[in-house]
Amino acid sequence: MQGLIPAAGGGTRLGPFTNAIPKELLPVGNKAVIEHVVEAMRLAGIDDIVVVVSPHKHGLSDYLGSGRRFGVNLTYVVQDERKGLADAVLSGEHAIDGSFAVVLGDNFFRPKDFLRDLISYHVEEGADATIGVAEVEDVTRHGIIMAEGDRIKYIIEKPSPEEAPSSLGAIGAYVFERSIFDSIRETKPGYNGELQLTDSVMVAIDRGRRVLYRKIEGIHIDVGTPGDLMLANKWYMNNEESL
Repeated sequence: MQGLIPAAGGGTRLGPFTNAIPKELLPVGNKAVIEHVVEAMRLAGIDDIVVVVSPHKHGLSDYLGSGRRFGVNLTYVVQDERKGLADAVLSGEHAIDGSFAVVLGDNFFRPKDFLRDLISYHVEEGADATIGVAEVEDVTRHGIIMAEGDRIKYIIEKPSPEEAPSSLGAIGAYVFERSIFDSIRETKPGYNGELQLTDSVMVAIDRGRRVLYRKIEGIHIDVGTPGDLMLANKWYMNNEESL
């Protein structure tokens, strides 16, 4: 199992901080948020990780280096244009050999072993794709699913509250087989004119792929706004044993 961390976003909601450094390097506790993601992958048994960056976003490789100090090997690939999350995943295709886990580089999760459980479920169930979900308060910030048993029947990106089929939202953690790359290539621009990963998952569902969901218990914070960054740090300082 390999890992892929999309980290090519511009972080516009966190300006002016992200005018100077990538949002994935903003600190949660005593570590950059992306370092927490790398650690979660290592705990899940992943030591080969692809990091997708945008052109000139050198701060990430400066901070993470080869990955040796984290016990992993990091490969950097470039998403030439910011055309959406699905395109970011597709940018890493040439570096992915088989099954792989995707965790967004600006997301903070606890417990630390959340990804290990998601991968185990994916493998045990023989899925083509497994989406980590949780009950979310604001459906307009997530891909929202409609489920039938353990399978996803439908998923829609950032719907209005009236359009949302449930309150179960994708929270930035996925496990895929390589067939997802074919689904991405069939994906048309969607929300905000971008290639959305939720739309690619919908393509996979329409093609008869086995697409499952798994609820992730615990803490999940997308540090995409100053308020959420402060919330993640407040949680960390109140709950981690050491800083």
